[in-house]
Amino acid sequence: MAFTTQQGRTATSLSEINVTPLVDVMLVLLIIFMVTAPILQTGIDVQLPETRNVTEANPAERIVLSISREGSIYYGSEAINFYTIGERLKKDAKGPKEEIFLRADKDVKWGSIVSVMDAIRGAGFDQIKLVTRPFVPPRRGR
Repeated sequence: MAFTTQQGRTATSLSEINVTPLVDVMLVLLIIFMVTAPILQTGIDVQLPETRNVTEANPAERIVLSISREGSIYYGSEAINFYTIGERLKKDAKGPKEEIFLRADKDVKWGSIVSVMDAIRGAGFDQIKLVTRPFVPPRRGR
């Protein structure tokens, strides 16, 4: 595209893309995603009971059900209804021998935990693992 100046000369337009604003926007988006990604991965805030024998499990590769202090049930980080536990497990699990990890807040009533375990077993899954955190003995004063 050509333009005519006031002196009568023909000048061509600048056909280069200004990349600086694009880079600025991309850096801002990168910072936003870096800040929000760890928040999204933490899942449900549950105060797990402490035990002396704990094995490590990667929750990203496992099916994890959580029971919050209020008694709400979560499949991963999604709140679900108690009556849909079986169908969700059957849909997402690889088979009936897959391990199902159950996280429950230490203040949840035992009856709620047993009811969820019963729903898991009712769906045909017998490998239920209860998730705990390592016991840390109290420090003695020096």
